[in-house]
Amino acid sequence: MSITRPRIAIVTPRADGYSETFVAAHIDRLPGVVRVLVDGNLPRQVMNGPRLLRGGRSGRMLDMAEAVARGTTVEGLVERRVAQVLRRDRVEVVLAEYGDTGEAMVDACRRAGCALVVHFHGFDAHRTDVIAAKGGYQRIFSRAKALVVVSRAMEQQLLKLGAPRDKVVYNCYGVDVERFSSGRPAEAPPHFLAVGRFVNKKAPHLTLEAFRRMLAKRPDARLTLVGTGVLWESCARLVKALGLEQQVHLPGVLTPEAIADLFRNSRGFVQHSVVADNGDSEGTPLAVLEAMASGVPVVATAHAGIADVVTHGEQGLLCAEHDVEAMAAHLLTLVDDPELAGRMGRAGRARVEAQHRVERSIEALHGVLVHAASSR
Repeated sequence: MSITRPRIAIVTPRADGYSETFVAAHIDRLPGVVRVLVDGNLPRQVMNGPRLLRGGRSGRMLDMAEAVARGTTVEGLVERRVAQVLRRDRVEVVLAEYGDTGEAMVDACRRAGCALVVHFHGFDAHRTDVIAAKGGYQRIFSRAKALVVVSRAMEQQLLKLGAPRDKVVYNCYGVDVERFSSGRPAEAPPHFLAVGRFVNKKAPHLTLEAFRRMLAKRPDARLTLVGTGVLWESCARLVKALGLEQQVHLPGVLTPEAIADLFRNSRGFVQHSVVADNGDSEGTPLAVLEAMASGVPVVATAHAGIADVVTHGEQGLLCAEHDVEAMAAHLLTLVDDPELAGRMGRAGRARVEAQHRVERSIEALHGVLVHAASSR
């Protein structure tokens, strides 16, 4: 069977998952997407369409009665209805965003007769509790046509878990280069920017500590940490306790336009990613690629996919996880050598233009989906 433009359904667990940049890119840019299903790993709703379970008390009772009549559970009823949507829309391949979504979609895809491609992004490949709950992903390793990863570390992790070598496909994220104009870090003040969720694997408190150590030597430096999350309040308290309220800004969530403007006016981007206690790890942080697209050097840890896209001494400066002293020294280097910041920023922009355009990433992913649909 030869298929050049398969009919694709995308399944993403959160109803607001469209706000995730990589999911939005898949929905907007992949040719042949005929349906998007949301709300849970086994989805409960057609995006911009009906829910797959009835609402209200009487609706829930009807669903339970139907499940009993069919000799299944409510979960099994949802699976049947998902398969019906896939058959009705003549879907040939499902792109499941995240490994746990892929695990939940195995039987619905089998019922519908469509191929399954599972796209891993970060926590799903690394968190020990998630992996254990999904039986080490052995079902999708067996049933899925392809397993897409966004970093070489993630590739090795899936192989370690037992994924077949011929099913694992490395395809790093891409960015919309035209959305980011190249800044001039050599001319920018010594202002550093961090963008991301305030969670353990991004270790914002370690970014703060590295900045504090550098600030003791260069008190005119400034740091803005954009985002929110479970660690935001503790970081805000830490900033206050350290007396850094004039040097560190925590604006919360900002618009993409505001973030792009901050990139253009920063000396460098900083992120101290680490492996969390539960194994959680990054894929390849999009903010790193966006910083590079903005012509801004990256100061980060050599963690997961960061080291795939940033070469130490070329597009930025990398250190080992938890080495805040080395990160402080790297920040100091860019404060004292703005011309180096400019050269690294230009090198980062050049690498993104050559290797990490979103169009290139989408084309590669579409090729994976075409092959999967053709080999049903």
